[in-house]
Amino acid sequence: MTPQAQLAMLAWIPVVLFLFVRFPAQKAVIIGFIGAWLFLPQKAGFYFSGLPDYDRVSAVSYSILLATFVFDVGRFRSFKFSWIDIPMVIWCLCQLASSITSGLGAYDGMSAVLGTTMQWGVPYFLGRIYLNDLVGLRLLAIGIFIGGLIYTPLCLYEIRMSPRLHVMVYGYFPHSFVQTVRYGGFRPQVFMRHGLQVGIWMMAASLIGIWLWQSGVLKKLWGIPVSWLVSVLCITFVLAKSTGAWALMALGLIILFVAKWFRTALPFVLTIVIVFSYLYGGVTGEFTGERKDGIIDAVAQVTGEERAGSLGARFNQEEIIGDMARQKILFGWGGWGWTAEDDDSNKTYSAADSFWILTFASHGVVGLLSIYLAMLLPVFSFWWLCYPATTWFHPQVAPAAAVAVVVLLFMADCLLNAHPTPTYILASGSLAGLVIKETRIKQVKSNRAAVTRHSLAQKRQHQHN
Repeated sequence: MTPQAQLAMLAWIPVVLFLFVRFPAQKAVIIGFIGAWLFLPQKAGFYFSGLPDYDRVSAVSYSILLATFVFDVGRFRSFKFSWIDIPMVIWCLCQLASSITSGLGAYDGMSAVLGTTMQWGVPYFLGRIYLNDLVGLRLLAIGIFIGGLIYTPLCLYEIRMSPRLHVMVYGYFPHSFVQTVRYGGFRPQVFMRHGLQVGIWMMAASLIGIWLWQSGVLKKLWGIPVSWLVSVLCITFVLAKSTGAWALMALGLIILFVAKWFRTALPFVLTIVIVFSYLYGGVTGEFTGERKDGIIDAVAQVTGEERAGSLGARFNQEEIIGDMARQKILFGWGGWGWTAEDDDSNKTYSAADSFWILTFASHGVVGLLSIYLAMLLPVFSFWWLCYPATTWFHPQVAPAAAVAVVVLLFMADCLLNAHPTPTYILASGSLAGLVIKETRIKQVKSNRAAVTRHSLAQKRQHQHN
């Protein structure tokens, strides 16, 4: 850490307070989340005993909560707990159970609960109370698209000159420089922890941009035709050299355009089924042997032996950690109780790359199921309860549909990588709020219709008598 990095962390709170003065609340929240994720330094912050760390991930939660208390305290009263919030509550509280059952103690458990609440629960909660309608999700979709455009020149600079912006601004490099070299060039990292995060972010921005353009939601931005901006963004995304993000982009386009052309959400539903099937196979230990070998061979044919070898190493590490995690399958080993080296088996458990296996080892099947349900239940409910695929190309619904697909793709990426991003958690909470609001409206309409039918029936009976 450097003085300028620490100063940037401290300055973010007054920046967010200014945003709430300068912009409407919804826009202030979106700019606060996206701005923090794009520009705050890595591995910087302040750490307090017994309190959640104030770091890059939690800074936006602290700052927006404070701004809400100062400028918009009535917003808190709009929150009404619902069934769709249960998985997120379980995810935050299961940290305590994991620490106690693994012998780490209640103090460690409460600290983990507070940290997880700031990292996951608060962004979800802020999405629930601020962006819980189609207008809010439209603003969020446009915000992610603009965030990708803002990163475009920075990515192009690092693709040409090598990842150095974090060093130039904050004075240190946050990760291994070796991992930025890819296909004879450089993979941009900008102010994120890893090039993989940049790849997923540019994928999300590109996918949303394409859908906003195609559905007619945006025709011009800053006086420039959106088709031009989308083209530049997509070219930059390809040049970012993130093969996993390329695959997710292709999947996202298939989901959205099948919905447009064939008016079905079948690829969308199949993707959710595949995600949970993968988790089931990993938890039970059934996803081994020939199944993994087949995937590795397919990846080798498409991307080459190097990427296939990396995937194979991840699969092997997941098998080792999975065997250990199943010893405490319900609540796991706690946040750090499993990361030591096992001298008897000479296996190291700390080299995992995938969010799902880290969660399974630390918090067991309860934690794993709760966080995936917390993120994907709003996505599924958006389609199942509110807006079928036939509506996804409508200009009013299209931004929310694109955001739902991006959240799904992010959670699919969490099967291989571990880069929790507050903006996607905010999006999940926003979708949950939308689902709650729409289902309540439908229930009110249904009740009114039932009352009307009953009144008409009574009137006919009276006339008959």
